[in-house]
Amino acid sequence: MHKIMGAGVTAVLSFAFAGEALATEWNVSLWGKRRAFTEHVEKLAELVSEKTGGEFTMNISYGGLSKNKENLDGISIGAFEMAQFCAGYHPDKNRLITVLELPFLGVSNLDEEVAVSHAVYAHPAVAEEMAQWNARLLMTSPMPQYNIVGTGEPRDELAEFEGMRVRATGGLGKAFEAVGAVPTSVTATEAYQSMESGVVDTVAFAQHAHLSFGTINQATWWTANLNPGTVNCPVVVNIDAYEGLSDEHRAALDESVSESIDHYLANYGELLAKWDGILDEKGVEKVMISDDELNAFRAKAADPAREAWIADIEGQGLPGQELYDLVMKTLEEKRASN
Repeated sequence: MHKIMGAGVTAVLSFAFAGEALATEWNVSLWGKRRAFTEHVEKLAELVSEKTGGEFTMNISYGGLSKNKENLDGISIGAFEMAQFCAGYHPDKNRLITVLELPFLGVSNLDEEVAVSHAVYAHPAVAEEMAQWNARLLMTSPMPQYNIVGTGEPRDELAEFEGMRVRATGGLGKAFEAVGAVPTSVTATEAYQSMESGVVDTVAFAQHAHLSFGTINQATWWTANLNPGTVNCPVVVNIDAYEGLSDEHRAALDESVSESIDHYLANYGELLAKWDGILDEKGVEKVMISDDELNAFRAKAADPAREAWIADIEGQGLPGQELYDLVMKTLEEKRASN
């Protein structure tokens, strides 16, 4: 009797431990608060949990695991399994994806931004560079073209950018520098305070960030059509954690990316549809820059930045021209397919 009971207990315990072994729990490092910029990660966690019957779960942290500029370092040492970061935070660590931050690339909507980002992410040289940080690129966080908010008199001519202190990172910062502005790369969470204290005169963000980080509440004007470029912010996973997943859990993760991006795009579309109403409500003037001024900005910022980037990357023995050409080819193909 005791032997039979003992065998039964052992079987139950073995089953329990086997069940426990199937459970996968990942920690995900984001920053700020839940917003349009993080909706695809939230959706991904939801889908993965659904598809695996709750066996694969993600604990999403907004700043509790790491500072945003240290998320890639955290991934490299396995401090957490998934994270979001922006290429401009540490361009020396992710040189190749900064092609997506070159000014005036000509990307005109979020669908195009997804297409060019994922084409670049899939390039073998890009995957190899990210693998140095034990990071696998999972999906982009597509953002519209950045525009600037400011206080005082609107700056609608290039000459007025001279000496302007602007919060702008990566390629955008270099674009503003090319026309005499003084870029600073304070983090998104520091932007409001920097504007309030006068450290910067203007802040370059996509719409959701002007809302989330409160810079729109400081602003008296917003450039509706400057569109100098955007930043590229991938979601990455730790390679060891990814490869350690069961086939079923890895499939659930991979298969959920496209649906998560679709959810993000639909959600962001709603925000963009409300944007003019938000400007009216907050009393922010919508500033249109003339075509002549925009063309002058492009001439000073776009061509020199592209040539310098390609020369720099090629000089390091990496495929700079090839990646730039890939972006242009992907844009053409995306437009042709539409």
